[in-house]
Amino acid sequence: MNRKTRYFVIASLLVLTVGVGTGMVAYYIGFPTAFAQQGPDELQLVPGNAVVVAYANVHEVMVSNLRERIRQAMPQLPDGQREFEGATGINIETDVDHVVAALVPPADGRFDGPRSGLFIATGRFDQVRIEALMRAHGASEETYKGRRLLVAQHDGVGMSVAFVEPGLVAVGGAPLVRAAIDRRDGGDSVRGNDDIMGLVRSLDRGNVWAVGRFDALTSQANLPPQIASQLPPITWFAVSGHVNGGLLGDVRMETRDEESATQFRDVIRGFIALARMQADAHPELEQVMRSIQLGGSGKTVAVSFELPAAALDVLSRPPAQPGQ
Repeated sequence: MNRKTRYFVIASLLVLTVGVGTGMVAYYIGFPTAFAQQGPDELQLVPGNAVVVAYANVHEVMVSNLRERIRQAMPQLPDGQREFEGATGINIETDVDHVVAALVPPADGRFDGPRSGLFIATGRFDQVRIEALMRAHGASEETYKGRRLLVAQHDGVGMSVAFVEPGLVAVGGAPLVRAAIDRRDGGDSVRGNDDIMGLVRSLDRGNVWAVGRFDALTSQANLPPQIASQLPPITWFAVSGHVNGGLLGDVRMETRDEESATQFRDVIRGFIALARMQADAHPELEQVMRSIQLGGSGKTVAVSFELPAAALDVLSRPPAQPGQ
């Protein structure tokens, strides 16, 4: 397999993953979002060295027509969402209005080491029930700067929950949660990280988005070596989606150099041409293919697309059996 063919395979996977996965993330993880130039207020609680930041307007996504279509197609509650509720007592679907999640490197700053996650949610929470559930899991309790901090082990992983203020909860490792409480009263945060905030400001639409270092994702994804070695040299990414009856999506990627970006754009262009040929039998998908716009210059690759409700129906339809 030559280099261009390998890039073609990876580009195909990437476009498919972003096109479908951005819409699904609200269901599997519960992340939805709204956008502002400086991002949501909760970014003030995120440490400045965060390598990935995501924000979602959970309420908008959960009441969207797309959400209902996904629920009908997959009525079972996702394992990750169920496990999170079992560990924290927080039901993402009913308790949360919007949420910020961040991936934070270890203290030594190495990007190839294990990372910690910080989850900050705004909504309507039954604090008494949540704290009781944490204690039932053996959580210890402490008071930090006037806030009650509960720390428990769940499946061998330490997890802390603290109500930073009424209706605002922080979940993560105890050091990250304590630091979030510190930043609530001021101090350095991810808003001082020019790389991350530049990506946030580059997003011009969406109620779900994520930005950050691409290697921060791939190093934690446990990809097979044969796949990991074929990934394009992407350094930064920014993905946003607007979820309603369908899905509007924007993807921006920055590569290591201009040559890599040019090759990547060529591969995506070829993938789009091939997909348009395959869409001839489905007029609904033809509309999707016409909506895909490829752009970017220098080291940047940009793709935008639209998945209307009719196209989602086609994608969710089980494949026809031979002879049907």
